[in-house]
Amino acid sequence: MKEVALIIGFFPVFISFWGKPAQPLRLVETPMVSLEGEAQGTTYHIKYPDAQQRNFKRAIDSILVTIDECLSTYRADSEISRFNRAESHRFERPYFYPVLKKSAEVYEITQGAFDPTVKPLVEAYEQGKKSREPWLPNADSLLDYVGFQYIRFDAVSVRKLKKNVRLDFNALAQGYTVDVLAEFLEKQGIDRYLVEVGGELRCRGQRSEGQWWKVGVESPVRPGGLQTTVRMANRAMATSGNYRNYYRQNGETFGHIINPKTGFSRPDALLSATVFAKDAMTADAFATAFLVMGLEETRRFLARHRELDAYLIYKDETGTLNTLITDGMKGFVD
Repeated sequence: MKEVALIIGFFPVFISFWGKPAQPLRLVETPMVSLEGEAQGTTYHIKYPDAQQRNFKRAIDSILVTIDECLSTYRADSEISRFNRAESHRFERPYFYPVLKKSAEVYEITQGAFDPTVKPLVEAYEQGKKSREPWLPNADSLLDYVGFQYIRFDAVSVRKLKKNVRLDFNALAQGYTVDVLAEFLEKQGIDRYLVEVGGELRCRGQRSEGQWWKVGVESPVRPGGLQTTVRMANRAMATSGNYRNYYRQNGETFGHIINPKTGFSRPDALLSATVFAKDAMTADAFATAFLVMGLEETRRFLARHRELDAYLIYKDETGTLNTLITDGMKGFVD
């Protein structure tokens, strides 16, 4: 589950000269452009100050369509869907290779907790949720086709080492989309912005002089409510949680974030993982990996990888809600 709320405020500045009473100083603010729309089964929101008030919505919508034509598993004609039906694929658009490269990086560093070949398990979860029939995978069926070690690729093409292995980039595609849109804005000379797609976001600079971009993290126990707000500049953020998209059957809980090593989504103390990184694709991938790894393994991982920051929401042994904030975010989380 990936949700954020955007909160923007204004704080007046007061200055006194030569002992005169302080008077409000009227700042000339660059007008803010706000764009929004629908994409990838969710919504997007983009804000950037621009003296020319340029509207890039048409170009942005075109980019979103092209990304879908490459990475959407919901389109039978997309590049990823065609690869899933074939044995190999030569890239046609510039979006397939970067997500494969990032997937390989996160797969290795998390020792397989993040694995984009998890598609057979995801489909089984969706079928189980729909029919309420047991979907428990075993090594002789679904898990036999899960493993990123069966994928080989370079900057030109991708191929399978094992038949019927399939890719699903839903765990990082929205974060990557945020990065693509952010880089598009930078090419247009926009040096301050906030880009959000489906809850994953990236910002550059401050909203205005002395003002941070301010965003919210959803509460896992109060749907639609905020757990906290975060002040951000020059960072990306993504949140994953198993607290909304799940179902119960025969006393067991099945969540949509599935361990690719076991085929199961076991309940864990960790309810929500918000990750902060330089780019949204990295934050998105690790947010998913942390939900697979669970609280204690994630704690140990973050202690070894100071390049990442996180805000974790979990329940202790008494059922009390607690949070863990890495040092790099302390002072920025309210």
